[in-house]
Amino acid sequence: MELLRTPDERFIKLPDFSYAPRYVEVDGVRMHYIDEGPAEAPPVLLMHGEPTWSYLWHKVIPVLLQHGLRVLALDLVGFGRSDKPTHRDDHTYARHVAWVHGALRAIGSPPMTLVCHDWGGLIGLRVATQDPSLFARVVATNTGLPTGDTELPDAFFLWQRASQSVPDFRASLVVQAATLDEVADETLAAYDAPFPDDTYKAAPRQMPTLVPARSDDPAASANRAALERLGQWRQPFLCAFSDSDPVTRGADELFKQLIPGCAGLEHPVIRGAGHFVQEDRGEELAQIVADFIASTPL
Repeated sequence: MELLRTPDERFIKLPDFSYAPRYVEVDGVRMHYIDEGPAEAPPVLLMHGEPTWSYLWHKVIPVLLQHGLRVLALDLVGFGRSDKPTHRDDHTYARHVAWVHGALRAIGSPPMTLVCHDWGGLIGLRVATQDPSLFARVVATNTGLPTGDTELPDAFFLWQRASQSVPDFRASLVVQAATLDEVADETLAAYDAPFPDDTYKAAPRQMPTLVPARSDDPAASANRAALERLGQWRQPFLCAFSDSDPVTRGADELFKQLIPGCAGLEHPVIRGAGHFVQEDRGEELAQIVADFIASTPL
């Protein structure tokens, strides 16, 4: 597998993101994460999706730290400061699940609160159902676990086609298009930092094609099995979806109907936020997470 590694100078002086990089190696691939806050504090794992990286949580992390929590944020392989396999075929759904699972086992932590967005949920929820001992709680925000058994929204297919056809495929353009508020230029530049040129973009180009949109998709059966296991999930599971994301709208209702751990919780709808709720209402999302942890002690 041919790997690229984004030069460190691309990550100098990012706005609101001065955290020390940490690394773990999984099957010869280096993965980046940050680990901030008191080591003995309740740990929170933030998992980003397509086409972002751990910088997605730059408004969320300070609030969680103010609440005395330990905050970890992991970069998926092909994103952020993690290594970037250069061939699109290197990226499969199952391989990304294995990479994340291996990274979390190598990092080691008491059971964490998983906060997952977009592909962070598609991958993170698979890991959680394979190895429930890793997680004490889950917060799902604008994500899902599709199987192709029900039709995905038209907005997803529009996005999928665009991701394969537009010649100028920049993370910053995607973030701004799916955010209601105007994002500052320096913040948008931080989303582009991991990708000096198109040779680094195999993962963001490939990931939209890996979503199981058909019932015969190679990943569909594994997601069905994961949903079946979520049907037995009794740890607290909170849905905190935004009100203006056409791609994941309705996935929260499926979770709330299926997962026993959702019962008895008030699942907030975050108003005035698009798909990238972390940019539109990041501080509000962080407060929701902190309150959820405080209200569900182990």
